[in-house]
Amino acid sequence: MANLKEIRGRISSISSTMQITRAMKMVSAAKLKKAQDAIVMLRPYSEKLQEIIQNVNSSSDPDQISIYAQKREVKRVLFIAVTSNRGLAGAFNSSIIKELNIQFQNNSQYEIEVLTIGKKAYDAVRRSRNVYANGSSVFDNLNFDAVSNLTEAVMTSFKEGKFDEVYVIYNKFVNAATQDVTVEQLLPILMPETTEEPGVEADYIFEPNKNEILDNLIPKSIKTQVFKAVLDSVASEHGARMTAMHKATDNAQEMKNGLVIFYNKARQAAITNEILEIVSGAEALKNS
Repeated sequence: MANLKEIRGRISSISSTMQITRAMKMVSAAKLKKAQDAIVMLRPYSEKLQEIIQNVNSSSDPDQISIYAQKREVKRVLFIAVTSNRGLAGAFNSSIIKELNIQFQNNSQYEIEVLTIGKKAYDAVRRSRNVYANGSSVFDNLNFDAVSNLTEAVMTSFKEGKFDEVYVIYNKFVNAATQDVTVEQLLPILMPETTEEPGVEADYIFEPNKNEILDNLIPKSIKTQVFKAVLDSVASEHGARMTAMHKATDNAQEMKNGLVIFYNKARQAAITNEILEIVSGAEALKNS
C-alpha cells in the first residue's frame, strides 16, 4: 500500500494538472468565439460567390470553359490536409490523418502528393509520402493573403498539368463539441449543370463579357474555398481542445476525489493502528 506521503504527492500533482487543463479550456473558449465569428461571416460570402458563378456559368459558352473546370484523365492527385500546429485537441488531428490514409488507399493507382497546412499533418506524412509543400507557417499570422499565396501556387501547378485533381481535407465546424471530417474537390471545380425549368429563361446583362467574369471569379472562389476550410479547421480546433480539456479536468477531478477518499481511509487506518498500539502498550504496563 502506498504511504500517505506518496498519496499526498499524487493529489498535489493532479491538482496542478487540473489548473493547467482548466486554464487551457478557458483560453480555447475565448479563442473559439473569435474563430466561430470569422467562419460564420465568411460562409455567406463564399456561398454567394458560388451562386454568382453558377448563374454566369448557366449561360456561358461550353466551348470556352475555364481551365480550372476542365476535366482530365486522372494520373496525379494533390491532397491539401488541414490540421493544427499543436496537439491536446482530442481526435481533431488524428481524424484528418486517418482520412488522409484512407484517401491514399482509395487512390493508390495515382501519383499522390500532399500539401500540409499544420505541423501535425506534416509530421505524419513527411517520412512516408511525397510532400508538395509545408504550409504550416500560415498559422503564424493567419489571413487571407497568406492562404491565397499558397492556393495560387496550387492553381499554377494545376494549370501547368502537374496535378489532375486537387482535394482539401479538413474538419468542418458544426459546434464546440462536433467537427465533421470533410473531403472537398477543389480542382477541377465542379460546375453545376443547368436545371432551368422549361419555359424559364435567365436573362442577364454582363459587363464585361461572361467568360471574363468567370476568369476573375473562379480563382477568387477557389482561394476563398481554401481560406474557408482553414477557418473551419481553426474553429474546430478550439472547439475540440475546449471539449478535450473539459473532459480532462473532469477526469482529473474524479481521480483526485478517489485519491482523497483513499488517503482519508489510509490515514484513519494509521490512526486506528496507533491508538491500538498505545492501548496495547498501556495494558501491558498495567499488567506488568
